[in-house]
Amino acid sequence: MKTIALNDTHIALGAKMIPFAGFNMPVSYAGIQTEHETVRQNVGVFDVSHMGEFILKGEKALDLIQKITSNDASKLIDGKVQYSCLTNKQGGIIDDLLVYRLNEKTYMLVVNASNIQKDWDWIVRHNAFDVELKNISDQTCLLAVQGPKAAEALQSLTAIDLTSMEYYTFQKTSFAGISNVLISATGYTGASGFELYFDQQHASHIWNEIFKAGQPFGIKPIGLGARDTLRLEMGFCLYGNDINDSTTPLEAGLGWITKFNKNFIGADYLILQKQNGVQRKLIGFEMLERGIPRHGYHITDADGNVIGEVTSGTHSTTLQKAIGMGYVNVSFAKEHTNIYIHIRAGYVKAQVVKLPFIKTPHT
Repeated sequence: MKTIALNDTHIALGAKMIPFAGFNMPVSYAGIQTEHETVRQNVGVFDVSHMGEFILKGEKALDLIQKITSNDASKLIDGKVQYSCLTNKQGGIIDDLLVYRLNEKTYMLVVNASNIQKDWDWIVRHNAFDVELKNISDQTCLLAVQGPKAAEALQSLTAIDLTSMEYYTFQKTSFAGISNVLISATGYTGASGFELYFDQQHASHIWNEIFKAGQPFGIKPIGLGARDTLRLEMGFCLYGNDINDSTTPLEAGLGWITKFNKNFIGADYLILQKQNGVQRKLIGFEMLERGIPRHGYHITDADGNVIGEVTSGTHSTTLQKAIGMGYVNVSFAKEHTNIYIHIRAGYVKAQVVKLPFIKTPHT
């Protein structure tokens, strides 16, 4: 099992460590509910250095990205980020990822930790454009500083005006006295905040400086447990749960990152699926009765007929009710439709709701 640069720091802070995507990762420190509230109300720091980063460089770097991803990366300008996905020939999602345009000929792709090797092999396999590829995952640290006080907590560490950074933009700058830190106005919580990419040799210094600067704002370390509950409140997909190689972007509600003005791998299949209509659809739902939905639970109609399956579920700290996502037959996907979750021996009533579950500055 791999360890991230700050592994010993997390253990010293009393983190509960678990194996995740082949890495030893902190799942919680003070408790998931407390950490969830810290991010929604103040500011918290996630160490997500297990994520993967690839550099694509060359005259035809954009051509390669256009071929392998579903979104239209030609819309990017320097300093902009785009959410996208890699698709296979059957339109299935190999991974969801972020595309950073560093300059006209250089891009960074940020991929899920569990898919680093799979994604790398796929990109190498389809690199018919002589693009220079570099996997910088092992040397790159990534900290996500999230919450309504994130900008205030970090501002003393950099000369750029963090409050003026638009959502899904980034800048390379000096941070905490370290040059060449990439600060990105992105995140996986729906809260305001930033993601910081830097060389792992600076991990301890930057971590310590963030917590010194953020102390007046109640900054706390946050584990992957709260990251999961926060992203679920936003209806953000988790790879391996809500999306995978056999789910398509159209089924997952990601039609907005699927652009048919270009020819990408799987486009032919997805065009047909769009024309014919999907048979199943990813929905959000709230429980109307007591019970927590869990990954893999059956979703049924009022007569107990299986119509789908839960992909993610939790108790929402913000809403004080149980929520979930799952795939259902498209005839049951309409908002306000009553559905039932098969929990142990019973069928617990729920209702389809519009995503996201909560409103934040970015919804």
